[in-house]
Amino acid sequence: MSARVSHVAFLALCASVGLPAPTAEYRFHATRKWRLDWAWPDRQIALEVEGGIWIQGRHSRGAGMTKDMEKYNTATAAGWRILKATPTQVASGDILPTLLAAFLTR
Repeated sequence: MSARVSHVAFLALCASVGLPAPTAEYRFHATRKWRLDWAWPDRQIALEVEGGIWIQGRHSRGAGMTKDMEKYNTATAAGWRILKATPTQVASGDILPTLLAAFLTR
């Protein structure tokens, strides 16, 4: 399976385990242009897909990591629970048990 997963495929994966459909690219902050890759706003649960970690992509370089930390910390301080996964973990469905666990808590 490809490490990339389409919008439709991720929605199908979520539905296959009984998760509600997430919102893609959800803007969670009133003034910053930050977006969460996948979000369930009513539960304040988000999934961030960290691409390029093995090829020195944006998420694994200093400036990108610093900006991501600011975004994640701001979201967490506002009550969001941020889960992180690689594209491979999303495409394979390996992240689904963790997502399910997040929905069962709180």
